[in-house]
Amino acid sequence: MTDVVSARSGTQWTIEADGHRATVAEVGGVLREYTVGDRAVLDGFGPDEISPASAGQILAPWPNRIRDGHYTFDGTTYQLPLTEPDKHNAIHGLVNWSRWRLAEQAAGSVTLEFDLPPQVGYPWPLTVRIRWSLSADGLRADQEVTNTGEAAAPWGFSVHPYVQLPGVAVDDTLLRVPGRSKILADQRLLPIGAVRVSGTEFDYTEPRRIGAAVLDTTWGDLATDADGGSSVTIAAPDGSQAVTVWGDDAFKWWQVFTGDTLRGERFRRSLAIEPMTCPPDAFRSGRDLIVLAPGQTWRASWGIRPSAA
Repeated sequence: MTDVVSARSGTQWTIEADGHRATVAEVGGVLREYTVGDRAVLDGFGPDEISPASAGQILAPWPNRIRDGHYTFDGTTYQLPLTEPDKHNAIHGLVNWSRWRLAEQAAGSVTLEFDLPPQVGYPWPLTVRIRWSLSADGLRADQEVTNTGEAAAPWGFSVHPYVQLPGVAVDDTLLRVPGRSKILADQRLLPIGAVRVSGTEFDYTEPRRIGAAVLDTTWGDLATDADGGSSVTIAAPDGSQAVTVWGDDAFKWWQVFTGDTLRGERFRRSLAIEPMTCPPDAFRSGRDLIVLAPGQTWRASWGIRPSAA
């Protein structure tokens, strides 16, 4: 394990096991890079870069967007900062630019944690803790959050890894998403309804080529795996390599983003595959919103499983 203190993204913790190597950074507690041998599974960023397009970030205490940053919980109305000003939304939570601290470390794992203080717009103190570990099966993240306050708190969680298949264009990638419905979104990427995807251009329940499809899409009504969780897979057309992002049964939604709004070399270079506990705007709709009682600890796990022929 190597610690680097001078980087712009803070201290770096690198873990290794069974030919897998991952680096987690202090700023945002982000998963900055992940490789298997000489193959880059994650489309990450350098230690002195600022995380581009939310690469590798932890999205909590809500994923995705809240319309106008305005919501009501338990009879009180709150206003969050508008962190996506062009769309007048609050986006991706409150922990992604803070400095996380080391809690535990070993050769093949590292645990970071962060105390979210009560603040205007979200007056509930939380302690968020994530254990990153590697094995021959891939990368695993075990997260937990504890409500350390005296009142119930709204909670949602996601992550924002960009995964890639080196040498395979996004257009040529085969995508499988287990969602049987998708959110209909307005121009601000906020929900206005939902539709079934069977037989439509958004039906990826069987692997198929992405082609020219432009995706920044939320899927729900998931077909589950044998363990009760679900997974999204990308694969090369010749079957030579694949990456599966999996989540346990806490994750009821998936977001896939093909990177069409990104500029320069990151344009359609990789796919953001995001397991989410709730859909966009859940603080307003209440859809799959988790409510943490005082002292309650919530736990969930997700991971990345690369494979090659």
